[in-house]
Amino acid sequence: MSSTESLNWRYATKKFDNSRKLSDEQLDSLKQAFNLTPTSYGIQAMKMLIITDKKTKQDMVSMCYGQLQVKDASHVLVLAIHDEVTEKDIDAHFDNVVSIRGTSEDILSKYRKELKDFVNSRTQKELENWCINQAYIALGNLMTVCAVEQIDSCPMEGFIPEKVDELLSLKELNLKSVLLLPVGYRSKDDMFAELKKVRKDIKETIIDL
Repeated sequence: MSSTESLNWRYATKKFDNSRKLSDEQLDSLKQAFNLTPTSYGIQAMKMLIITDKKTKQDMVSMCYGQLQVKDASHVLVLAIHDEVTEKDIDAHFDNVVSIRGTSEDILSKYRKELKDFVNSRTQKELENWCINQAYIALGNLMTVCAVEQIDSCPMEGFIPEKVDELLSLKELNLKSVLLLPVGYRSKDDMFAELKKVRKDIKETIIDL
């Protein structure tokens, strides 16, 4: 399928076939898509957890207001941000640039300082919102890759982050959950799969200047 056909094929899956599982190759594609997601300054102040354990997925249902997708999906992807961004994150990024590209510190030192100044001049709440924005970019990237590879998905904001954090022991990892993305295969009896997309006419959403 073309990219447009793939995007028309996808929908927010309401009912997954719990007998079907993604392959290791498909999971690797999603891992790569997450890791290759563009982030502000390339800091990547977030992580993706992949939930496969049946009991954990079942326990998540009550934390997701009864949405059964988390139980029946092949896997649940949890997008979590760092609970704080510090100079250590900046140094880790630029050290990685030196390691991978061999860029001289003489070139990088100015940008390293500028980014540290940026982080130190923001409140923790501002930095948290900054990181959340990056998580949404990752979500969009993952959903597009899912569509292209015909993996069904259902983006979720409707859950109780504190409960999920506790279940997954995210505090110990210095992480906070932001978004969920159950992935797998649509059930044959999901009535929403065949419904036409409801969108405004493209002339109403696009402005050519």
